[in-house]
Amino acid sequence: MYQTIVVGTDGSPTADKAVAAAAALARLCGAKLHVVTAFKALNLGMASAVGAPLVDTGADLALRQEAADEVTKAALSSWAKGLEAEGHAVHGDAVDAVLDVAEAVSADLVVVGSKGMRGARRVLGSVPNSVSHGAPCSVLIVKTG
Repeated sequence: MYQTIVVGTDGSPTADKAVAAAAALARLCGAKLHVVTAFKALNLGMASAVGAPLVDTGADLALRQEAADEVTKAALSSWAKGLEAEGHAVHGDAVDAVLDVAEAVSADLVVVGSKGMRGARRVLGSVPNSVSHGAPCSVLIVKTG
């Protein structure tokens, strides 16, 4: 049924539920699993509190990349045992990261957790809501609350 499944994670316990569901489904279908984590560097357009502009020496970006890599590795080692799986640590917004990877790998299914689908975030927008509206394929929103 599904050949390529993309799941987003931030390393949180609620995201782990989405990764576990995606991995279980990938096992059932014999699908390849792509685990996506997004990270951002400092907002370099803002000035510091003393008025001097912030300068990116590359260290911040490298640390954030390393942290994102660790999240994807942890998700893969926890849930993807016995699966064909690949991790993607992507610089940028979480929604864009998941959607860009889904498009790049021709995903059949995107899996996200339901966190952020209540209260004001439901009205103002959330990762699951934005992914469901922008995905190039079917979307499974896993109940994580």
